[in-house]
Amino acid sequence: MIALADPRMLQIITPDAVQAPALAADNPPLPSPEFLENLRIESERLESASPLEIIKWAADTYYPKLTMATAFGPEGCVILWMLSQVNRNVHVFNLDTGYQFQETLDLRNEIALRYGIEVEMTQPETTVAQYEALHGGPIYKTNPDQCCFDRKVTVLKRKSLGWSAWMSGIRRDQSPDRARAAIVGWDKKFGLVKISPLANTTKKDIWKLITEHNIPYNKLHDQGYTSIGCFPCTRAVLAGEDERAGRWAGFAKKECGLHTN
Repeated sequence: MIALADPRMLQIITPDAVQAPALAADNPPLPSPEFLENLRIESERLESASPLEIIKWAADTYYPKLTMATAFGPEGCVILWMLSQVNRNVHVFNLDTGYQFQETLDLRNEIALRYGIEVEMTQPETTVAQYEALHGGPIYKTNPDQCCFDRKVTVLKRKSLGWSAWMSGIRRDQSPDRARAAIVGWDKKFGLVKISPLANTTKKDIWKLITEHNIPYNKLHDQGYTSIGCFPCTRAVLAGEDERAGRWAGFAKKECGLHTN
């Protein structure tokens, strides 16, 4: 168990204002300016907190209405390790598109055995076979944005019903779209508070934790895959490429749509 820093950092300065209601994802209402200001204050205060402290704050503030989405990337594995120390009952789910690598599915089982956290596999309403039949074949070959929207974004919108906040493993140094990510902010797409405990960490920080604490990770990383999504749209990166160059190769696309407004 990692010791937390000054526990006063984890107190909520305005509990009533910070607690978000569970909102409907189809047409989430806009929160009040006061609510957004309280989120901004919390986010600024947590800039100097460690990821473990941020996760502890998130669990203390929003559990049992806190959930986490993970694709089992290195960042997600680090958060799962920290959750096992803070509150392993926090709900965690994976957007199972039907196109995942077997190595990713195997990692889910390893996480469950190691930390006692069962990640729920949340699937679209259609199977891969049904989806491809509807579109006359694999749509990811011609319109990956549509594929991601149908099999990730739409699924998360449905999954967000009944929750108040969700955690993600994004880092600011991963891409321009993520460079301005707040530690705590309002996700207007899903009508939830979004918490990014690793926002101000680096790739080096994450792999240092994985190495030092023997955290399970996707074995495809040992084969040159620096960012892993669905197998048809993911390749190993080449020397000199950035870590997300292997995603949607051949398209200008760099995000699935979950972390863009």
